Amino acid sequence: MRALGPGSVSSLLKIVLDVVYGLMLFAVGVLVIAAIAALLFKIDPAVVKQMSIDGLPAERLTQGPVIALLLTVVGLYVGGVTMVIHRLRQIFATLTAGDPFHPDNVRRLRLIGLMLVTLELTGYAISAGQVWLFPGGTREETVFSLSSWFSILVVFVLAEVFREGARLRREAELTI
Repeated sequence: MRALGPGSVSSLLKIVLDVVYGLMLFAVGVLVIAAIAALLFKIDPAVVKQMSIDGLPAERLTQGPVIALLLTVVGLYVGGVTMVIHRLRQIFATLTAGDPFHPDNVRRLRLIGLMLVTLELTGYAISAGQVWLFPGGTREETVFSLSSWFSILVVFVLAEVFREGARLRREAELTI
């Protein structure tokens, strides 16, 4: 099976990314609606006590603004992942078209790298925020992940590889 062009592996992956992207947009919408509902409606403490959320005291979860804050943070995180998936869809669209070194792919890869950095730093901030928001609760410590930071570095290196490929393609097009 081919890697580029219509009917290739890249076109199959583009379809998968399209489906995941739609699901992620739906999830963001649900989180936004839930955050607004948490602010507008009173939450029954009996319902909250039935929910099992490790490390989060049930009495704090009955406060609408706390739930809205949690849902907003989760929504922003999911929104960041959705943005990464959207950029990947655009990159795979150029791969399916048989044009991997499209100049816009450099910008897309850089944005993916920046969003991955933001998501990683957000994980650290969420861990620190748990200490402030839910003192005394059990929580998992966010540990520095060498593999995450290495992957982010690889994305930025790939952006430069694509930039060089686009430059070479432009030079080849100018050659008579």
